[in-house]
This record gives sequence, structure tokens and C-alpha cells, in this order.
Amino acid sequence: MFLMSEALLRYRSEFPILQSTTYLISNSLGAMPRGVEDSLHQYTEMWNTRGVRAWEEEWWMLAAEVGDQIGALFNAPPGSVACLQNVTTCQATVASCFDFTGRRNKVVYTDLNFPSVMYFWEAQRKRGARIVMVANDDTIHVNTQRLLDAIDEETLLVPISHVIFRSAFIQDVEAIVEKAHRVGAYVLLDSFQATGTLPFDVQKLNVDFCTGGVLKWLCGGPGTAYLYVRPDLAKTLEPTFTGWFGHENPFGFEIGATRYTPNVYRFTQGTSNIPALKVAQPGLKIIREVGVENIRQKSKCQTALLMDLASQHGWRTNTPGNPERRAGTVSIDMPNAPQVCAELLKRDILVDYRPKSGVRFSPHFYNTDQEITSAIAAVEEILSEMKVGA
Repeated sequence: MFLMSEALLRYRSEFPILQSTTYLISNSLGAMPRGVEDSLHQYTEMWNTRGVRAWEEEWWMLAAEVGDQIGALFNAPPGSVACLQNVTTCQATVASCFDFTGRRNKVVYTDLNFPSVMYFWEAQRKRGARIVMVANDDTIHVNTQRLLDAIDEETLLVPISHVIFRSAFIQDVEAIVEKAHRVGAYVLLDSFQATGTLPFDVQKLNVDFCTGGVLKWLCGGPGTAYLYVRPDLAKTLEPTFTGWFGHENPFGFEIGATRYTPNVYRFTQGTSNIPALKVAQPGLKIIREVGVENIRQKSKCQTALLMDLASQHGWRTNTPGNPERRAGTVSIDMPNAPQVCAELLKRDILVDYRPKSGVRFSPHFYNTDQEITSAIAAVEEILSEMKVGA
């Protein structure tokens, strides 16, 4: 493990911010690869020198190319991943494929899903969706059996978080997919907190949809999200949230109803976010080179180190102790957690705070063990100073 970890650290030079900060916040925003500057220059140079010709020479197919680069990380077949601008838009695209006026109109998920996803599905009540939100016993673990019991023959969709954002709990996706498919429901997996730090295979999981973004563990910046649709299912769906990119003949500018394109653009709407797609590529390249399996092994060790250090100080961790159910973040609820987080940021130790969670520490493949121990030592010092000040 030590040799593998040291090999991964050779990529530190690719992330300039690591020279001036302790960057432990990749669950929120991955560090920027230095190659992003070159990508943005390529974008502006093409726009400046090729003008409108940029569309036919690169831009039109860029979303499909980036989609394939993302999909390769979780074994999605080529041409099965669409690039949109955020996960909420991806969820809306999926929802627009279905009718909620019939008997099978339940949408089942838990109260640990990411709030933006909840907000979207709650709003679908106006379209006839019956929302069933399953309560959990704590803010760390999903009660899988309770969720399974709620999925029945009237369930249409099960939108779940692969990894819970507050606690880094890894859900039992296989069990959820098995139950949903047994009763005729579809599973929409939100893998935002998994992709790039947790190996998984959408074909083996047999999920119907998978979404997420490059903002976090993929070090790709804001503005690029992805939507995988199971290829055999994709052919049968007709999203009503659509636009000219989804038309079979977009440059025909035909009047009237759409004719859906058979390719992945079927699940897109309007003009692609070209700068965001360009920005996403350097991080994706690095993650492919490093390998998600290697990232996962290092993550297990560094999150275990964080758990152990927190325990030594008597601080509560709102994160699973079982490494097989723990993803890349450790949430530590030390005393005065919001104030501690603010003080850490002043010291260029980049973390974040979430209610019912605590201070979230998220080491990535480019972090050293020394950075972790130094960050926890800084917490101890801050708490000591607060006590003295009192």
C-alpha cells in the first residue's frame, strides 16, 4: 500500500493549489489540474480562429466524447452517457420520460438523499407522482430493508444516492435494483459521491439510469454532469424535456413535434456547455491514468486514519466504521464544529461543514498522510485556543 500511495503522489505537481493549501475537500470540489488552463486556451483559440466552424470541427460531438470518457470509468457502453449541466437537470430528463397519472406512479427514496434531488421529486407531486420518502434511524446509515419494503408493484422510480453525502455510507445498490426490477420499477442511481473514488460497473449493477458530475472526485469543475441510460431501455424512452439537440435532424429545423435521435443526444436539450466540457477533460485523463481501484485502496487507508485520529480525541464520527460501506469522506462532529471549520479555512486547510454531519474531511489520491495528521493537529490546537479564550 505504501509504494502504491507514493506512486500516486507523483501527480501532486499536476494540481497547483496543493502547493499552497491542505486540500481535503474533494467531495465538494476537486482540485484543479494545471491542464485546465491549456484546455481553456484551446477553447478560446478555436473560437477566435475558427469561429462558427468550431461546431462542425469539434464542438458538436464534444459532449458525446466526454460522455464516453466518463462512462469508461464505470463500464458504460460507448454512446450510453449524455452530458448535461447538473444532476437536477439529469433527474428532470429522466422524469420527463414517464407518465405519473396511472396506478404505477410512486417515487420511492430515503430522507438521506441529496436535498436538490428531493426538491425536484417533491415538485413532481403536481404531475401526479406519489412521493414515498423512507425515514432512517440516523443520519449515517440507510435502513436498506425499510427501503426495500417500500418498493412495491405501484412503484415507478427509485432515485437513490450511491454514496450518502452527509456520511459517505455506500448503499446496497444490488439489493435495491433486484427488488425494484422484481416489481417492475426503475432505479435512478446518483453516483456523484462515488465516481472517481469508488469502483463500480453500471452493467453489473444493472441500473436503469446513473447520474453524477465531474465537479468533485473527477476534478472536472462545474457545469458538466452525466446521465447514463441503459442502452436497451434508451431506445424505448421519449423525454418530454427535450430540445433541438435531441432531434434526429437538428439542422433541418423542422416545424412541429420532434423525431428523437437514436444516439445519446436523445436525452439532451439545447446547446452544450462547451467550456465546461473542455475543462472536464484534464481531470478525467488523470483519473483514468491513476485508476479508480488504486484511488479506492488509498482512500480506505486514509479514511481509516481519520477515523482513528478522531477516536483518539473522543470526537464523534458520522461515518460508517465498516470500510466496505465507507466511501471517501469522514465527517467528524467535534465540539464547535462550524467554528472549527471556519478556522481551518483561515489556515488554508480546506474542508467543509454540513449540519447533522460535522466537518467533512475528504482526502483524494493526491493527499499525503502528513496532511491528514497535520489537519487533525490543527483542529486540536483550535479547540485548545477556544477553551483558553473562554
